[in-house]
Amino acid sequence: MKKPSAKICPRELSAHGDIRIDNYYWLNERENPEVIAYLEEENLYQETMMKDTEPLQQQLYDEIVGRIKQDDVSYPVKRNGYYYYTRYEEGKEYPVYCRRKDNMENPEQILLDVNEMAVGYHYYDIGTYSVSPDNNMLAYSVDTVSRRQYDIWFKGLEGERFKGIEDERCKGLKDERVKGLEGERFKGIEDERCKGLKDERVKGLEGEVIKNTTGNMVWANDNETVFYSVKDESLRSCKIMRHKLNTSPDDDVLVYYEEDTAFNCFVGKSKSKRYIMIVSESTLSSEVRFVDADNPDGEFKIFQERQDDMLYGIGHYEDHFYILTNADGAKNFKVMKTPIDKTEKENWVELVAHCDDVLIEDFDLFADFLVIEERHQGLIKIRVMTWDFKTDYYIDFGEPTYTAYSAGCPDFDSHLLRYGYNSMTTPSSLYEYDMIKREAVLLKRQEIVGGYEPSDYVTERHFAPSHDGVMVPISLVYKKGMKRDGSNPLVLYGYGSYGSSMDAYFSSARLSLLDRGFVWAIAHIRGGEELGRQWYEDGKLLKKKNTFLDFIYCGKYLVNEGFTNHDKMFAMGGSAGGLLVGAVANMAPEMWRGIIAQVPFVDVVTTMLDETIPLTTGEYDEWGNPNVKEYYDYMKSYSPYDNVERKDYPAMLVTTGLHDSQVQYWEPAKWVAKLRELKTDDNPLYLKTNMDFGHGGASGRFEGIKEIALEYAFLLSL
Repeated sequence: MKKPSAKICPRELSAHGDIRIDNYYWLNERENPEVIAYLEEENLYQETMMKDTEPLQQQLYDEIVGRIKQDDVSYPVKRNGYYYYTRYEEGKEYPVYCRRKDNMENPEQILLDVNEMAVGYHYYDIGTYSVSPDNNMLAYSVDTVSRRQYDIWFKGLEGERFKGIEDERCKGLKDERVKGLEGERFKGIEDERCKGLKDERVKGLEGEVIKNTTGNMVWANDNETVFYSVKDESLRSCKIMRHKLNTSPDDDVLVYYEEDTAFNCFVGKSKSKRYIMIVSESTLSSEVRFVDADNPDGEFKIFQERQDDMLYGIGHYEDHFYILTNADGAKNFKVMKTPIDKTEKENWVELVAHCDDVLIEDFDLFADFLVIEERHQGLIKIRVMTWDFKTDYYIDFGEPTYTAYSAGCPDFDSHLLRYGYNSMTTPSSLYEYDMIKREAVLLKRQEIVGGYEPSDYVTERHFAPSHDGVMVPISLVYKKGMKRDGSNPLVLYGYGSYGSSMDAYFSSARLSLLDRGFVWAIAHIRGGEELGRQWYEDGKLLKKKNTFLDFIYCGKYLVNEGFTNHDKMFAMGGSAGGLLVGAVANMAPEMWRGIIAQVPFVDVVTTMLDETIPLTTGEYDEWGNPNVKEYYDYMKSYSPYDNVERKDYPAMLVTTGLHDSQVQYWEPAKWVAKLRELKTDDNPLYLKTNMDFGHGGASGRFEGIKEIALEYAFLLSL
């Protein structure tokens, strides 16, 4: 089949006296039939050229699905007298959200059956759901487009749905099948005897849908008020609104507007349930406002005014607020506390000091304990302290590389902490840890259907010297018995942006590669926060190239150590990790047999110059502002799209989604078009655009596995 060829329509782009010619700028016209036709042509080409791998794709899909316990149930969490859990049914794509009152032996109440709700949609995602303090009303958010723009719906629970219909004439007339689903809330109650008997409190909910939100919402303690956040045209979360049940969303009150385009805002509630909190934050600065949750119509008070280069977040317990902050040079953060009536920074008292080589990522409050998540040498450590600091210890995980996180506990008075744990050989596990006895009980572990033995696989941690001598951690997993003779295929995965740490995690899908002789390696490169805040700062702005060079030198190390060779090494990354692999494709194309770039951010300069594109202005602190020449020049020197040259490139599979809100589809589309125009090799180059999905891929649990099977088949075919 003939390779697709996008038409060339030169567009002159000028900044700082520098002129760039963009031949494929026209591809950003989403509604242009020619654009859709080109994307569909690329899809057909990919399908045709990979036709011979379809049996392998099906085999991989069947393997991966075959390992999933399809009728799985999450371990319940008790909140406000109910046990909440999520379950899946065999053969179905979506979760069912449920609860049981008082204990797990009582009847199940289905809150949301997403399988029923998703009928007729290509994409259906529940963002969040929240139950009112009196347990009687449910608010939940839905995205059916995959642009992370959610509508908030309401649903009555616990009999409130038909509260007021107490007349004997109406008994048994409720339609149980729909259980209050929107637009059908009172379907079945058609008897003339029942007209006008619906409870006024829930009647208005039938058409009460709040459009274009972030999906973020919280209830006030009056059970009538919901706070939520709204996005602007650039998809920046910029408004906090207040909604009263049984009123039109058109009458909702603007509580807060974030004017600074570098900031986003969202709303939350303290663990104590006493305060509603609005958080405004950018990459380098934050600000919190709060109001008593019993007085939702009250004025929000600023906790501490924002300052340049100062981040902070707060928690509440009894008479004090507790603060995690990098204030006053605490680059890796420290924990402070202050009385609830004296919230300004001059009143903060230090509880846990800053440490140069330990990053404090989070904390959780209990009546008798302070639990802190720390990161040291790239690994999460959970630290448990009593308030008198006489007891201070770490939970032992016993593996060289892993992922762990505190799952907390809604109850302040509990001495039981839940934490999640997995490694590259240990499936996802949930533990309950007795902080007094220092004993952990396994509550649930991900079941791998068909059998799985962790001892059949080996996980290791290595450190590779980068271009400047800095040692970069690498986490690896492979099948036991592998020989380090340089003959093994290897995937090197990376991200390295936003201070987001790429921990060593378990993947049952990955077993299909490991069992075929692959090594899987994660490069913990600069730009993440694996080795503390400085690790992040050394991989951003005018130091961004450290991220790419770290990745390249990790690849060199793995070859030198006999894990693989350049003809069998593959690079993989998504979003900002797609920028990573796009950059290394230009900088060191000879190193890789193939590259998978998932929803890649590759047209850095043009995107960052366009303030109408989602996320742009809020990311100046990450990439720099190209309206400043120094940043423009530096971005241009590494932007994958701007640096495509007439030379040989590795085989590439590039994926995107037409409705992607994070990285617009036209970035990878333009990149592939330019690569087709200039590259001098005959290696495969495929663009796969999902016409129904966005940045996160498919919403269903099985549909997404088709994408993994395609990627793995691409690797294996090479």
